[in-house]
Amino acid sequence: MKKMLAAAVTVAVSCGMLAGCSGGGSTGGAAIQSAQASAEGSGAAGDQTADAQEDGSALTADPANFEVTEPITIQWWHALEDQYSQTVQEVVDDFNNSQDLITVEPVYVGDYSAVNEALVAAHAAGTGLPALTVANTPYVAEYGAGGLTEDLTPYIEATGFEIDDFGKGLVEASSYDGKQVALPFLISTQVMYYNQDMADELGITIPENFADMDAFLEKASVVGADGTTERYGTIIPGWDQWYYETFYLNNGVKIINDDQTSTDLGSEAAVALVNKFKEWCGKGWIYWANGADASSIMRQNFIDGKAFSVVHTSSLYNTYVDLCDFEVGMSWLPGGDTRDQEIGGCVLLIPAKNDQATKNAAWQFLSYLCSKEVNMKWATETGYIPTRNSVLETEEGQKFLEEKPAFQCIFDNLDLIQPRIQHSGWSQLATIWMNYMAEMMIEDVDIPEMIEMMVEEIDDVLADS
Repeated sequence: MKKMLAAAVTVAVSCGMLAGCSGGGSTGGAAIQSAQASAEGSGAAGDQTADAQEDGSALTADPANFEVTEPITIQWWHALEDQYSQTVQEVVDDFNNSQDLITVEPVYVGDYSAVNEALVAAHAAGTGLPALTVANTPYVAEYGAGGLTEDLTPYIEATGFEIDDFGKGLVEASSYDGKQVALPFLISTQVMYYNQDMADELGITIPENFADMDAFLEKASVVGADGTTERYGTIIPGWDQWYYETFYLNNGVKIINDDQTSTDLGSEAAVALVNKFKEWCGKGWIYWANGADASSIMRQNFIDGKAFSVVHTSSLYNTYVDLCDFEVGMSWLPGGDTRDQEIGGCVLLIPAKNDQATKNAAWQFLSYLCSKEVNMKWATETGYIPTRNSVLETEEGQKFLEEKPAFQCIFDNLDLIQPRIQHSGWSQLATIWMNYMAEMMIEDVDIPEMIEMMVEEIDDVLADS
């Protein structure tokens, strides 16, 4: 993992020399430069000196160690785009107005990739770090192994933060090596959106078990006599393996074997899934969305009634509801031997190289962002899921479910949302897998031969990682 983090730092520094390398575009690049410049010269918030305490875990869980005693201005790096800017500003203003010592400046850096590039570069340089930052969930183990993140365990113990109120999987997904190196923030998972009006009319329900998908897809699809599909039973996003990954995991495929150097994607169970997906594509029951504008094409098919359902991220619930002129239902994905799903979205973390005064201020803001009340505001206004088990007991939680009853399927399964697979070769594996799946689903190819080639490539990546 440390080797991977070092490589990421090298890439990030190199990208800084090339226009357009960051996924955040010009806005992201400007924000990064602004954040770094401000942090380098803005007093306490940017005072990351060489002798600053870098290991918060060395502190005892004495509340006095985590108090904010003097005025301080800190920066929060985030990846929330323009449509969320009003919510971001409202939340920050509410916090700033709630006390007199801490002033938070929100900085939009770009997408998660841009945040990662800026963060690892600043960590390597030892300067320009934000007080608090978001991070995409797959980066947690990488950052923990590289020493980038502060251990939040003593902060949690000293302040009585209710960490156990999060779903077990969310806690694990924000931990590394037994340490709580982050906290769940804007969390999503995979779901199946469906046309509720059509479901009521046709008497169709989303199956709980993958084994029942044949009957569901046959009933939900409309295929003409000439083989042309008029309505797909569902659409599976082929542009990101995350959307079909849990079908494999819940049906006995490990993806990465216990030896950590080989893949299980050539196993009998994995091959059976490929053949089943291919069969459904051949019958016109599903559409494998891949290529340019795949996401927008998938959404448009659903909006136009040309797809009964789509697999997508739960964070886009508000978007689907706003765009569709029918009631949008949301369901947990069909499971197999297990019914687990994987965490998506982002966590919040405090960089370890900041001075303790900055860390203490960051912790107060982090605690506020992850509080029950603010969590419900995020869930209501952004479409991300409520992360607290106790939220159902609150008035806000009950109101949320009254307004968005479709989220009941997520409330019921918070403990089944599991951490993402962590491996230094995962990014390469995912790309290879995704590309081969797209070719097997869309093209007329020899599937056994393709799977053999895919497994060989992935095994080489895993062995070298």
